[in-house]
Amino acid sequence: MALQRASSSLSSALTSSIHPWTHDVFLSFIGKDVRQKFISHLYNALDKRGINTYIDDELERGEEIPQALFQAIEGSMISIIVFSKNYAESRWCLNELLKILECMGTTKQIVLPVFYEIDPSDVRHQKESFGEAFAKLKDRFEGKVEVQKWEAALEELANIAGFELKNYRDQTKLKAY
Repeated sequence: MALQRASSSLSSALTSSIHPWTHDVFLSFIGKDVRQKFISHLYNALDKRGINTYIDDELERGEEIPQALFQAIEGSMISIIVFSKNYAESRWCLNELLKILECMGTTKQIVLPVFYEIDPSDVRHQKESFGEAFAKLKDRFEGKVEVQKWEAALEELANIAGFELKNYRDQTKLKAY
């Protein structure tokens, strides 16, 4: 399975690390699409393997959300980005992408894109349902520089070899062990 290969690579990377990471994996996703579906299965599988995974429900009350997320990204050896149809409607998700790209360059963070029920070209070119979600956000931030940064980040990350999960109907078969 695709996630078995990822799990094997992840285990190798974790054992060879010398950086003082606070988390092995950071999960970037939009909750309404995947939190109680794919993310719950993925998180459970990683946890069973002893992989310290950051998920945004670990935020404490009163904590400033952007800073806490950015610190979690910076402190993670690997980021798994789960692109789904509504991912691009979230300013927070897109700002996470910018931080993840920064960490790819500065700390050599490993990035694994997952395309959940969408095609990578939908992300790369912001089309279909993914593009519709992004268009809603772009309308709210029209003329702002961050829109161009988000577009470039989406294109760059969609060009990284990832996992396409649009043809899986039984999510329990996507086990990462």
